[in-house]
Amino acid sequence: MTGRPTVDGSVRPGWEAVRDAFAQGQAHDPGHAQLAVHHHGRLVVDLWSTGAAPAVSPQPGTGVPGAGVPGPRPFGPDSVGVLMSVSKALVAVCAHLLSERGVLDLDAPVARSWPEFAASGKADTTVADLLAHRAGLPAFTTDPGGTPLPGLLDTAARTRALAAMRPVWQPGSAFLYHALTYGHLVGEVVRRVSGRSIGRLFADEVAGPLGLDLWIGLPQREEHRFVPQIAGPPPTAERIASAVAGLGLAPDHPLGTALRASAAEVAGVIEALGRREGRAAGIPAAGGIGNARSLSRLYAALVGRVDGIRLLSPRTLDLARAPHTDHLPQPAPLHRFDGPDRSRFGLGFELPRPGEPLLGAGSFGHAGAGGRLGMAHPESGLAVGYVCTAMTWEPSAGPDPRWVPWTAAAGEAAGLPSPA
Repeated sequence: MTGRPTVDGSVRPGWEAVRDAFAQGQAHDPGHAQLAVHHHGRLVVDLWSTGAAPAVSPQPGTGVPGAGVPGPRPFGPDSVGVLMSVSKALVAVCAHLLSERGVLDLDAPVARSWPEFAASGKADTTVADLLAHRAGLPAFTTDPGGTPLPGLLDTAARTRALAAMRPVWQPGSAFLYHALTYGHLVGEVVRRVSGRSIGRLFADEVAGPLGLDLWIGLPQREEHRFVPQIAGPPPTAERIASAVAGLGLAPDHPLGTALRASAAEVAGVIEALGRREGRAAGIPAAGGIGNARSLSRLYAALVGRVDGIRLLSPRTLDLARAPHTDHLPQPAPLHRFDGPDRSRFGLGFELPRPGEPLLGAGSFGHAGAGGRLGMAHPESGLAVGYVCTAMTWEPSAGPDPRWVPWTAAAGEAAGLPSPA
């Protein structure tokens, strides 16, 4: 490390405490971060930490910085980085836009727009099942080793594989996080009904009108702004298998096989995002690229008007943030681990829970591996984007310590009640 992180940027009067809280949260962060807050459509916090360690380009093929590689790259408010699963919210917005326009029926079977998907017992799976992680398709393959690179970047092949697969559980009867397949599943439905890829639709209908530096598929012209993430070594196959066995799943159990495959595929995507071809591929569930200012502006336009633009009506937003998994178990035998801190989903968005409290009751958003976070609280008009380069958040340990100080400060400035 080279010393304590330095915080730069601006805050509006009444929001000064957020700057101090952001500095507190970043005090021990080895990487860089951006925090942006909108309140009733107005940017009130725009901060960035230049970090305790320099930003450097990744070692070829790893996505992990190291000695002897080009760098450092400058870091500031216009820098862009990997969003990981924060990207799922971008996909959800596109689906809800099409639903609001009457182009997509979320309660209809997926097979209505994607006939091939009806194969292998999936004829009744609905679009809502895809958005709420209820589809029973948490991996791209039944091989416990997962889909290797470069196959992970072949969207058409992965989509065909999902259409042919048999679900691991009866769709709609249980839920479990679809770490990567979520984006291909929802993205293909979007493509079928709109004629545009999820990345193209997001660019045309969301990012373009709002002037966002957010992409599902980073254009070559923006590569000079990209700052790589700092990721640890990927988990070994043995470590993944051990973790799955610890859940009580036999090596040949279909769910255990899917979980092993999914973990390996996530590791492959993290590796791919360290390369130009991975960032260009437009991996919709995890490969979004952007910055905090644009992420906050996106959420602000979901809960109110930003420069005259509101993306979704209050009615559509209420549907998107209503609980759609609270009444369901996780698939057996994981239902034995159900408890107060299990994941909660609306339609494409995460909902508050103790380990990921977001902005409290009524808020919605999505976190990403390593600590990225986008969220909003409609009733208060508060919208937040946080983008970091160091992947240090461990979800099983609770909220990211970097979030805690500034989340409290921003909520207080917006008049939110203090957490119980």
